Amino acid sequence: MSGVLSNVDSRTKLVGQNRLELLMFNMGKGQAYAINVFKIQEVLRMTGLTQIPDAHPVVRGVTHLRGQTLPVVDLSHAIGMGPITVNEHTTMIVTEYNRTIQAFLVDGVERIVNMNWEEIMPPPKGTGKSHYLTAITKVDGKIVEIIDVEKVLAEIVPYETDVTEGMVDLDVMARVSESGLKVLAVDDSAIARSQVKETLVSLGIEVIQANDGLEALNILLKMAQEEPINSQLLMVITDAEMPSMDGYMLTTEIRSNPDLKDLYVVLHTSLSGSFNEAMVDKVGCNAFLSKFQPDGLAAAVEKRAKQLFG
Repeated sequence: MSGVLSNVDSRTKLVGQNRLELLMFNMGKGQAYAINVFKIQEVLRMTGLTQIPDAHPVVRGVTHLRGQTLPVVDLSHAIGMGPITVNEHTTMIVTEYNRTIQAFLVDGVERIVNMNWEEIMPPPKGTGKSHYLTAITKVDGKIVEIIDVEKVLAEIVPYETDVTEGMVDLDVMARVSESGLKVLAVDDSAIARSQVKETLVSLGIEVIQANDGLEALNILLKMAQEEPINSQLLMVITDAEMPSMDGYMLTTEIRSNPDLKDLYVVLHTSLSGSFNEAMVDKVGCNAFLSKFQPDGLAAAVEKRAKQLFG
């Protein structure tokens, strides 16, 4: 399995095609789950764990892997299903999110599936706000639940949304606020949208939110019918992986539309920084920003504001 996951070149071919690869796994309860292969570094059998005093209840311990010490999160426990029962099938999925590396403990992995983002659907509206799903899909007629890992991690180590004092020129931020220019934040993770909004609102900037690339595109097209888009928006900040339309395809659609093509687009994602930096030019983004860094987000907004206001 780890050999399949190590081939980054094959994954880059999916960029701009609105496609993704999912690693399907189970947690011993019969339901199938998945996360995006882009975020996975390695899959291996569970190794011996070292216990950590006063650790978060869902952290089963740490493991030592290739010179690194990684926290091991019981994913079943983290999403409210109770701890994994360790057996010969218990597996660790080593992932990179927001420039941190951690392993998730699952009952066992199944396979990798290649899909179109149009086949990935938001969770049903009746599921409320307390669930840990970022999307659902069907594979061989079976429902597969895609885990909102950002929410899981945020509950273990809460993210900061405050900008360091003196980090940005408040006069420049005030000019953005006075101009009425807004920011469109696009992300399928509610907690990620909330983080962006809280940081930008603290700088006096109004935020419009969209749950996925298709919703964002529809918002942009409607806005462009009313008045020039750049007189309404300072920038678009978009996640990479989202149901219906991913951030790469959203950027491609923006660049191909005469009414939207000059929009400033920032790719804001928990995926590998080195990978996404290579993709910025390919899909036409103006900048790349790793989640979640309030100071980095503020600096990106300030940079764009200075281009417009000096």
